[in-house]
Amino acid sequence: MFRKASGYIGEKEPELIVGLDLGTSKITVVVAERDLNDDGAQIIGVGQAPSSGIRKGMIVNLDQAVRSVRQAISDAQNMVGQDIREVTVSFGGGEVTNIRSRGMVSLGRVARPVMSLDIERVIEAAQADVAVPANQSILHTIPVEYSLDGNVGIDDPLGMTAMRLDIQLQSVIVPSATIQNVLNCVDKAGLDVAGLVLKPLSSALGALSPEESLAGAVVIDIGGGTTSIAVFSDGRPKHLGIIPIGGDHISNDVGSVLKLPLNKAEEIKKEVSVFAPPEDEDETIDFVCNDRDYSVCKLDLHEIVKCRLEELFDVLVRPEIKTAGIALLPAGIILTGGVSKTEGIDGLLLDLMDLPARVSFPVDANRMPPGRNTQEYSSAAGIIRYIIEKERDPFRYLENPMITKNGSENIKGRTLIPEPLIKIGSKKSSGEKKEGNSFDIFQGIKNLFKELF
Repeated sequence: MFRKASGYIGEKEPELIVGLDLGTSKITVVVAERDLNDDGAQIIGVGQAPSSGIRKGMIVNLDQAVRSVRQAISDAQNMVGQDIREVTVSFGGGEVTNIRSRGMVSLGRVARPVMSLDIERVIEAAQADVAVPANQSILHTIPVEYSLDGNVGIDDPLGMTAMRLDIQLQSVIVPSATIQNVLNCVDKAGLDVAGLVLKPLSSALGALSPEESLAGAVVIDIGGGTTSIAVFSDGRPKHLGIIPIGGDHISNDVGSVLKLPLNKAEEIKKEVSVFAPPEDEDETIDFVCNDRDYSVCKLDLHEIVKCRLEELFDVLVRPEIKTAGIALLPAGIILTGGVSKTEGIDGLLLDLMDLPARVSFPVDANRMPPGRNTQEYSSAAGIIRYIIEKERDPFRYLENPMITKNGSENIKGRTLIPEPLIKIGSKKSSGEKKEGNSFDIFQGIKNLFKELF
């Protein structure tokens, strides 16, 4: 089922799209081949390498992180048989701020169809009220909801007839230094950056079904160093957040309380259910490590892991969900990431949050190599879905124009709506009148992005 891309004889090599997921525990590279019959893509390989130089989702040692990225890229290239030069990068770490803003434009005194230029204008109007601190940058700007003549709930207004167009916009802001370190890492690894995506968004796209996304759901991705939260409703993300606590913290708790080596604590924490305590309170786990005999009470292990997860869900995750302001979440909570493999974690979450909960594999798991298609690969798989969704609808996720092959060199004087997006949008409305360069339309925006340095 997984063929090497170089296996085509006498044909042009197929175009690849590549996602790079920077995790605390591992670096993952997912490679997909564009489907020539439609606008989708088929995953053909997943490379990986142990992660070094990354802690709590943040790059703390650039050289080590670069080596890990190179190893993961090499693994992926060996799998697909083609060189990889450009990647879309998913990352977590750092404080995430979500800001909602609104904009409105008149379409004229007589109702007419909405054109791509009108959508650009209303996005510009909504952006005008967003104040970004000097040391932070907008990573994503996401249209949450459109309305036409006061009628809300419009998914895509392009081509629809009205006299007034309104938008509710969400700006996702992260520290500029975090972005720059990611760009530096990928550049030093010899790769071009095609785009950046925040890990909560890529995890959600990788784990959520379209039905769950429309109904309303929360995706919680518990990785090694961070926990990502994404609240979706009406098919769009309403809130994205990152908590700097993950599976490594559970291992540290187990090792510290039970006086165990960390590598062994990481191993034995997987041997308990957090939903129900052991039936035999005196049951132990016996093993030898570093020529020393250990005997760990299963009940003690259960309590340590359960207490950390309860703190994570009840004290930290719950406020993030509440911030989204979504009253109903019929699809409940979707758990993914490596820690979601913990036995009984869905039952624990059901009791704590009073919402249905399930553990999710990647939506595209059946298209991924065996052994590299489990919960911890949801974020990597979601990068491909992110790329495809952006291409299908250029206005769905607007990226900071710093995400280019030239890195941060192009930030100064640029607007949020990148030039390629305007060209794509313009094709949809060939009747629009353009004066000069379409990019000149947006020169009035006032410094939405601050210089990184």
